[in-house]
Amino acid sequence: QVQLVESGGGLVQAGDSLRLSCVASTRGFSSYRMGWFRQAPGKEREFVATINYSGATTYYADSVKGRFTISRDNAKNTVYLQMNSLKPEDTAVYYCAADDPRKTLTTYDYWGQGTQVTVSA
Repeated sequence: QVQLVESGGGLVQAGDSLRLSCVASTRGFSSYRMGWFRQAPGKEREFVATINYSGATTYYADSVKGRFTISRDNAKNTVYLQMNSLKPEDTAVYYCAADDPRKTLTTYDYWGQGTQVTVSA
């Protein structure tokens, strides 16, 4: 079982920045597509950003485009989410996810426990 551990969440003010990290416990990390999702209380989980296995290709939700940056360091088995110009509507639990190409073809296969991000006005 692959484990993903997020860190870096916290309480910040609007306009501030945070950098989330997700460390994976697998030698196959460099072959996984990685993603960030978030879920606010009373709302469904939503997509935030994704990055391909090498880091060459990224994609963002419109709500965070231009403010958030996803990156990865395969030597450290880590994916990052740099969040700038944070808004109160960014408040949510942020989850890291991994898509193993040797498992399911249509869904992410592993999920972290989440890290809370709270942005005050």
